[in-house]
Amino acid sequence: MSIEVTNLTKVYGAQRAIDGISFTLKKGEIVGFLGPNGAGKSTTMKILTGYLKPTEGLAKVSDFNVVEQPMPARKSIGYLPEHNPLYLDMFVTEFLLFSGKLYGMSGATLKTRVEEVIAMCGLEPEKKKKIGQLSKGYRQRVGLAQSFLHDPQVLILDEPTTGLDPNQIQEIREVIRTAGKDKTVLFSTHIMQEVEALCDRVIIINKGKVVSDSSLDELRSTGNSLEEIFKNLTRSE
Repeated sequence: MSIEVTNLTKVYGAQRAIDGISFTLKKGEIVGFLGPNGAGKSTTMKILTGYLKPTEGLAKVSDFNVVEQPMPARKSIGYLPEHNPLYLDMFVTEFLLFSGKLYGMSGATLKTRVEEVIAMCGLEPEKKKKIGQLSKGYRQRVGLAQSFLHDPQVLILDEPTTGLDPNQIQEIREVIRTAGKDKTVLFSTHIMQEVEALCDRVIIINKGKVVSDSSLDELRSTGNSLEEIFKNLTRSE
């Protein structure tokens, strides 16, 4: 499995941010991770990417235990956090070259890969600009380019289209769809149309627990819209 989560729990004082959740993702799946604010989505993603340690349970990425084998696990992940951290004083190409060196890339291989992700993310017209000069949509493209620069097996994207206008959202969806063709993608969102457009499967989490894990076709077969299903599941918990 590309991602394996078993009885994963994270406790802050008396609060259980996530409470014994379990799920798996196979190679090639694009899975939407849904839930209201505070449901535990970002906490789960931060554990999978090695930013947080779980209180209990197991998390594996590309068969590596994220606690016991953190470096090989991280090398197999491309991560775009909710608040996209970028060096605003760096030029786009400069930033991607810098990021590639952090991944251990160098020379002609690095330069070629940077040009590939610039083209894939539609950054060609902006590549000579400073990141601080870019619109939010283009900054998101830079973050996405950085996340799969090293050709990771797994992409973990936390609210990749937050705050973007409809045209920017469509463009970022296309980037995710293109990048995710041969990868496993777990992404969180509040936008149901995004799930409909991109996902094979949907995991819904509420109050730290998984309340639904179904294929998009299974959810459609209920006759209700995804938005209605989401509201009903999160309201009943």
